Amino acid sequence: MDFNQFLALHEEISLVAALVLLLVYDLFAPEHGRRYIPLVACMLMGAHTIACAIGFAVGNDLCGHAAGVAEAGRTAFAGMYTVSPAALLFKNILNIGVLLVCLQAYPFLRRKDTEIKAGEFYFLLFATLFGMYLMLSAGHFLLFFVGMETASIPMAALVAFDKYERRSAEAGAKFILSTAFASGLSFFGLSLIYGGTGSLYFDDIHNFLTPMPLLLGGMVLLCSGLFFKVSLVPYHLWAADVYEGAPTPVSTYLSVISKGAGVFGLSLVLTRVFPLFIDAWQTVLYILILLSITVGNLFALRQKNMKRFLAFSSISQAGYIVLGIFSASPAGLSALMYYIFVYILSNVAAFGVVQLVEQHGGRTDMTAYNGLYKTNPKLSVALMFALFSLAGIPPFAGFFSKFFIFAATAESGAYVLLLIALLNTVISLYYYLLVVKAMFILPPAEPADVSAFKSETAPRIVLIICTAGILLAGLVSGIYALIHQTVMLG
Repeated sequence: MDFNQFLALHEEISLVAALVLLLVYDLFAPEHGRRYIPLVACMLMGAHTIACAIGFAVGNDLCGHAAGVAEAGRTAFAGMYTVSPAALLFKNILNIGVLLVCLQAYPFLRRKDTEIKAGEFYFLLFATLFGMYLMLSAGHFLLFFVGMETASIPMAALVAFDKYERRSAEAGAKFILSTAFASGLSFFGLSLIYGGTGSLYFDDIHNFLTPMPLLLGGMVLLCSGLFFKVSLVPYHLWAADVYEGAPTPVSTYLSVISKGAGVFGLSLVLTRVFPLFIDAWQTVLYILILLSITVGNLFALRQKNMKRFLAFSSISQAGYIVLGIFSASPAGLSALMYYIFVYILSNVAAFGVVQLVEQHGGRTDMTAYNGLYKTNPKLSVALMFALFSLAGIPPFAGFFSKFFIFAATAESGAYVLLLIALLNTVISLYYYLLVVKAMFILPPAEPADVSAFKSETAPRIVLIICTAGILLAGLVSGIYALIHQTVMLG
């Protein structure tokens, strides 16, 4: 093997360099210097994000297409690792989301019981991102599953990171068991596919695919594991308990970064490997989208805990995102990527406010938000903007993301599915407005429940970035145009 092939893994090398530097600092920093680990981690992630953004801009020549085609031809390890402009852009979207989560986690890692483990937290966070990189650039199912498991196993440790909290350990156990079951289903499905085609390369499977029950069953089992990762109904039962028990920054990461990478990986598998079975997997997605949007919304109405509320909201949002895969078109993939970008901004902002309220009062129940506007108006406005964006109210960015997703769905001719999705936005608007009502209209359950508090600088920066993005991302049409242009490159 020519080890020069590793040099083709530009983004992975940059991330590993950041991870190694963080590990070295964590191991050798003096006692007084360990308090700066979160700052060092955020700086390394910021440098990595900037380096990848510059590499994407130069490699894909945003003023033309010639360099983009050359970049798309970057492969390694006999085609096991491949690069597409869409995957490169999506890695940059994930980088932005991870950087926001790194900043958001700063207060959590300043606690006395977690400060000593800050280096471990960021190491695990970077390791999961590395796994997602491999999954998104895979051209072979072996590398795809190595990436998926590299992302999943450290995530279980992050979910159980708050080891002195019983719910965190319970959530970690539920997550790892669910992940193991999902991986087992996927591997069994993959064994059927390998038995029917004799290859694990995406292109070979595509070329050798025939409409036989063995391969169709293998595809269903393979994708069932990915449905667990995305938490589509009925593969969602782990999500609410895990989101509630995990530390809030980890819940944020699960809801946006892990879900986004899972959806893009699912899109990659279905559209690149199984286009012959498009009628079958569109039928399956049709049912799962209807169930996810409807069940997620109906269960969100019943929640009294804010983290469980956002968990069921994310299940519903997953249904909307998967509409982009159902469309099976470049417009659908463009809408999917844009939706995830906006969803990252909106959900990180929502969880950011939840974390600050939890940090101040130790509560995540919804009554903790009664009368919040009277004492913390800025936080209330930030959360309101995030919820309005998630609901798809204009002129917030969430309206435009839903518009592009619905437009792609209309192009595919699924008008009944589109109608049901539109009706569900009314239900989601109702339960998002319940939280807004609690903050701006309802009085505190008890006078001592709400008091003014000042947030730290890092989470404040996150809220400012996310709020600005929610207000501007929909109005700046160049963002969607860039995504669509990149998708059209291949």
